[in-house]
Amino acid sequence: MAQPLKDLINARSVSVLADGLAAVWPSFPQARFTERALAGLAPLELKDRVRHVSAALHDAFQHALPMPYPQAAELVRACAARGELDLWSGWPVTDHTAVHGLDHLEAAMATLAALTPYSTGEFAVRPLLDRHRDDALKIMYGWAESPDEHLRRLASEGTRPRLPWASRVGWLMTPGPTLPLLDLLRDDPSEYVRRSVANHVNDLAKDHPDTALAVLARWRAGGGSHVERVVRHAARGLLRAGHPEALELLGATPGNGSARALVLEADTVAVGGRLTFTVTVTAGAPGPLLLKYAVRRAGSRRVFHLGERVAAAEGAAFTLRKSHSFRPVTTRNEPPGPRELDVIVNGRVAATVPFTLTAAPGGVTSPIG
Repeated sequence: MAQPLKDLINARSVSVLADGLAAVWPSFPQARFTERALAGLAPLELKDRVRHVSAALHDAFQHALPMPYPQAAELVRACAARGELDLWSGWPVTDHTAVHGLDHLEAAMATLAALTPYSTGEFAVRPLLDRHRDDALKIMYGWAESPDEHLRRLASEGTRPRLPWASRVGWLMTPGPTLPLLDLLRDDPSEYVRRSVANHVNDLAKDHPDTALAVLARWRAGGGSHVERVVRHAARGLLRAGHPEALELLGATPGNGSARALVLEADTVAVGGRLTFTVTVTAGAPGPLLLKYAVRRAGSRRVFHLGERVAAAEGAAFTLRKSHSFRPVTTRNEPPGPRELDVIVNGRVAATVPFTLTAAPGGVTSPIG
């Protein structure tokens, strides 16, 4: 089993940070910081560990002679410049910036810019955006034109309306202010940046689908080396929902096509096993067939990608085979019971078959996240 992420905020990560700060500030109370950072760390979950080490760092900066945030920020930037930090040692430092740099926008944003190549500042920039909307956004416009891909990515990722794990910033939920950033980055040479741009628009589409579709249509019309892939990735949520205009944006006719011969290898599958099925899809007209499948139970419907085919003529048929995993994961509960499998062709459910999910050998079910 993979190591829990929380365990990567540990004695090693604390030591890396302590050594880095001691290298640029010989008076850094290294022993005090390390002792306070590790005391009580083990029982905490991931974000609480980050905040705990951040609090120990603030204590170290205030020990003996209280240090104003801008001075502490200079030391952090000097530490980052040594290139020895990583995500786990640097994450508490970005949190320290978010908490204690709120009244020092320029110093805080400069510090996140220095840290983000090692430990991205997308979570830490949110309170700064909330407190200093226009001034913080102006700085991020500059980041969007930086030669550093990490800063360009932070400009997009930090302003995502629904950034996972991050605090909500009310004004980011309204489309408009961040669109100039995305226009600058829509055809960025870095895939790291482009994926963030696509995720940003996918977030936008959850609350403002018409705005998101208008942006994507404008980008497609404008062309670019990478825009097609960005558009497809950005529209994925709308495509899973069968949104007609999203389908049309990709050249697919909503509802075009049918499915037959949906066959399961077995009509029962245990938690931890795989459900394998085949289906034949027939085009009702020439053009793209965007194929999804859904797994349904009472109160739950999850949609997955099945494939994409292009029909040269009406009646063109394609047979697909897919194996869906019911491997237990900590973020989702899959209780045993009846299920239905849907095959979706260009946004329309074209075939359905029932099956049953049973308990894993020994009675183990998927853990609740």
